[in-house]
Amino acid sequence: MLSLLLPALLVTLVLVGIHAYFGLEIIRRGIIFTDLAIGQMAALGTAIALLAFDGQYVYLSSLALALLSGLLIGLAARREVNIEPLIGLLYAFGISAVFLLLSRSPHGMEEIQKLMAYDILFTPLSDIGRTALLYLGLGALLWFSRRMQGLARELAFFLCFAATVTSSVKLAGVLVVFALLVAPALMATYLFQRHRLLWAWLLGSGVNVLAIGCSFYLDLPTGYTVVCVQTLAGLLVGALVLCWPRARLVDTASLSVSTADNSAADHAAPVSRSDAPFSQMLR
Repeated sequence: MLSLLLPALLVTLVLVGIHAYFGLEIIRRGIIFTDLAIGQMAALGTAIALLAFDGQYVYLSSLALALLSGLLIGLAARREVNIEPLIGLLYAFGISAVFLLLSRSPHGMEEIQKLMAYDILFTPLSDIGRTALLYLGLGALLWFSRRMQGLARELAFFLCFAATVTSSVKLAGVLVVFALLVAPALMATYLFQRHRLLWAWLLGSGVNVLAIGCSFYLDLPTGYTVVCVQTLAGLLVGALVLCWPRARLVDTASLSVSTADNSAADHAAPVSRSDAPFSQMLR
C-alpha cells in the first residue's frame, strides 16, 4: 500500500514545504486569491499549448503567463492600489479563456478536470524530484531577497511565487495548490502565535496524510479529496475559533497591528521590514 501511496504523499509534502511560507505571506498581505489568479493563468498557458502546439511547450507557455501575472500584481501592490479587483479579473479571464479554448478539444472536459486537480497517485517520482529541487532554488532566492528593498523585493517575491505556482499547477492542479497554500497557513495563523511556519508544515502534512488515506480506502479521486479535506479542516478551525474564542491563540487584531507596524517600518527602517516575514513565522 505504501508504494502505491508514496507518490501522492511526496507530492503533497513537497507542495506544503514551500506553499506554507507563501500562504502565510499572502494572508499577512491580505491578497488571499493571488494564487488562484496566477494558477489559473498558468492553466490557461497549458490550454494554449494543448490546443495550439499539440501539447508541446506546456511548461514554457504556463510559466510565461504566470510570470506576466505575477509581474502585474507585484507592480500594482507596490503602487499601493487596491489589487483585489485586478486579481479577481485575472482569475475570471483565465478560467473563462480555458473553457473557451478547451471547448474546441474533443477531450476538453477531461483536460479541464485535470487542470483543476490531478490524480496525484500516478505522479512520476522524477517529476517530484525535479520540482523539489526547483523549490529549493526558489526558497534560496526568497531568502536572499530579504536584502532587497522596495520594488525589487516585491517583484522578487511575486515572480518566485509565480514560478512556484506554475510548477505546482503542472504537478497537482489549481485547486490542490490553492488548498495547500491557504488551509495550513490559515490554521497555523488562527491557532498559534509562535512558530507558525513550522505549525503550517505539520498541520498541512498531517491533513494530507489523512486525505490520501481517505481517498485510498474510499476509492475517491486523490486530488479532489486533498482539496476537500484541507478546506474542511480550515473551515472547522475557523468555526472553532468563532464559537470558542479561547481557542484563538493569536488575535486577528494583533495581525492588523503587525501589518500596520510593518507598513510604518517600510518608511522608517526598510531593512527590518524585509526580515519581518521570516522572523514572524519562525519565532
